[in-house]
Amino acid sequence: MPDGPNGPLMHELQEVAPDATYVPRKGEISAWDNEDFVSAVRATGKKTLIMAGVWTSVCVMFPALDAKAAGFKVYAVIDASGDPSEMVSRTTVARFVQAGVIPTSANAVLCEIHRTWHRPEAAEIATLYTMAVPNYRALIESYQKAQAVIK
Repeated sequence: MPDGPNGPLMHELQEVAPDATYVPRKGEISAWDNEDFVSAVRATGKKTLIMAGVWTSVCVMFPALDAKAAGFKVYAVIDASGDPSEMVSRTTVARFVQAGVIPTSANAVLCEIHRTWHRPEAAEIATLYTMAVPNYRALIESYQKAQAVIK
């Protein structure tokens, strides 16, 4: 709800995904309770959802459980979301597992989608890895320096 207590969509999201469909909520806590959101999800024709949000225990859990019940395969990206405490996160992950929602990490999602370095956008994907796992940059730089020595 752009004029509600959580404010408008973060401009960083709009910058990195300018072509993404944005569906503002009308006050619902769960995005799945917003008919426009559910219609937009269904309009994609996709049967697998990858979800993240501000709070894993609310913003992710509520729509993830409802989407799973509606027949979708749902991945919850645990480290792309947060919670007020570790205990809350642990109970949320337990609830996900019991309901068939698949807990995962941002790096695992990147790797699963990436699949191979033989892609034209491999360098862009490598940049995403360094965002998810900053120490990975050292490995990339080491490889680049070794390649420079060979040349």
